[in-house]
Amino acid sequence: MKFSGISDEAGQTIEIQIKAHKEIGWEYMEIRNVDGENLTMMSDEKFEEVYRKVNESGMKVSCFASCIGNWATKISGDFKKDYDELKRAIPRMKRFNTKYIRVMSWPNDPDNPWEEERWAEEVIRRMKELIKIAEDQEIILVHENCSGWGGLSAENMVRLVKEINSPSFKLLYDTGNVLHYNKGVEPWDFYMKVKPYIEYVHIKDYDKEEKATFPGEGEAKVKEILMDLKKSGYNSFVSIEPHIASVVHEGKVGDPEITYKTYITYGKKLISIFFK
Repeated sequence: MKFSGISDEAGQTIEIQIKAHKEIGWEYMEIRNVDGENLTMMSDEKFEEVYRKVNESGMKVSCFASCIGNWATKISGDFKKDYDELKRAIPRMKRFNTKYIRVMSWPNDPDNPWEEERWAEEVIRRMKELIKIAEDQEIILVHENCSGWGGLSAENMVRLVKEINSPSFKLLYDTGNVLHYNKGVEPWDFYMKVKPYIEYVHIKDYDKEEKATFPGEGEAKVKEILMDLKKSGYNSFVSIEPHIASVVHEGKVGDPEITYKTYITYGKKLISIFFK
């Protein structure tokens, strides 16, 4: 098992993100935003700066946390934006020798909701277009149980995997998202249904009031899932996304010092669970 973290939850600059992971003792980081810009969307000049600093630090990148199909998109929106983002991301992934890119599956249109089966069919059609690129470039799209059709249920996640039917499409299981997006569903049951297809894991935890907690202190079955992954010989990535001091993708950026210290504590608590 390899440990990583969505680095912008430690701080906004790449220097702070690198420093945080080194302090925890990890050699990997999952990059989403640097100075408010997504790694897949920033200019070539900005990317080169980020690449140089990460490379010089000796850190490695476990995954690109892209915007493809995420909470800010919708199924009725322009798919070309997502298609172009993947095409732009791939050369950058190759530079970092990174094979994983996080995707979601397009939320429904809140103003004019699609019937669910139509929504599902369009998600599958779009994902198959992206998979053609991924297979050709030998990268892996990891689909997160978050906003979008695939995140509605474990059954949808499994259907998506089977419909796509490609070694370039796997699942990213986020422990906390079940509590947020699948209310009333037992996290352990959701996990067990998608477990055979999991290639990447995000760690979040929430209490009964949906307040973010440190790992293992909430209702997401983090300890049980980590131990089960360990027992099962899982050898891919576990990546933290605290959501305590900052929730970056929602524009909620907390005090820099508190954010940094919270991230370090979160990472160390995760390690203590795993090696207990």
